[in-house]
Parts: sequence; structure tokens; C-alpha cells
Amino acid sequence: MIRMKATVLGLFVSQGGVPKLPVESLFIDSSGCFGDKQNDLKHHGGEDKAVCLIQNCIIEELNLLGHPIKPGSTGENILIDGSVVGDISPGTVLKFEELEIEITQDAPPCKTISQSFTDGEFTLISHKKFPQITRWYARVVKQGTVRNNEQYEIIN
Repeated sequence: MIRMKATVLGLFVSQGGVPKLPVESLFIDSSGCFGDKQNDLKHHGGEDKAVCLIQNCIIEELNLLGHPIKPGSTGENILIDGSVVGDISPGTVLKFEELEIEITQDAPPCKTISQSFTDGEFTLISHKKFPQITRWYARVVKQGTVRNNEQYEIIN
């Protein structure tokens, strides 16, 4: 079992659509993130997709390539730092001070996030095209509140 410490850089919610807007803390239970709503419940939400997260290193790399992606602009609820691409995959557990989540699957991108990419190239975060360069969905193992700048542990 590999363990590492990392940090929450941002938390985001919206009343539907993107970008999601920053909040200081976020209560998450098996039904999802308090104050967050998804417009497309066929593809988003539910117990196995209660929370969406992305690694900051992915956003930074895309920025370096000239894409206008910003925290919250691809619909993630949690922006994490302190890990590298490949550290997260289905089955990975993230333990925050109160909250504990388990990665269930990749979060396939759709055209609603195309404004975050030059020429609308939203498939740059497609797990099918670029394994590990993606957002992730997670289910809640232990409900709780997560806060900005909070440390958490990644367990593989």
C-alpha cells in the first residue's frame, strides 16, 4: 500500500453547468456535494459519481500548452495538488480530515467544457485517448466536510 500526503487547492460547486464557482468548504455525502447540481443526471452524479476531481498538475500542463483551462472550469468539485499523473486510478482512496472517497472511474469529458481548451479540444482530458490525463469520479466511503488547503492522504 502506497501512501502520500497532498493538499486541496480548490473546491467548486454550481447550480448546473460550468464553470463551477469556488467555495471555502464542501460537505459531501453519498448523494454528492452540498450546493452542487448537475444538468445532465444521465452522465453525472449518483453514488458512484458523487464527486469529481482533477489534479492540478494536469491543469498546469494544459495552461503551459496555451489552453485557457482554470480551476472549476471543467466541472470538478475538488482540485488537488501534491500528486503526479498516474497516482490516481479506480480503487485509489483519498482520506481527508473528515471525508473519505474512493475513485470509481474516469469522468469522460463533453462539449460543455470546450471553452477550457484551445479550439474546443476537450478530449485532451479523455481517459480513452490519454490514460491518466483526466478528471476522476469518486464514491463516498465516509461522508464529511473538506476544506481548502486541507491535507489528505492518497492510498493506492
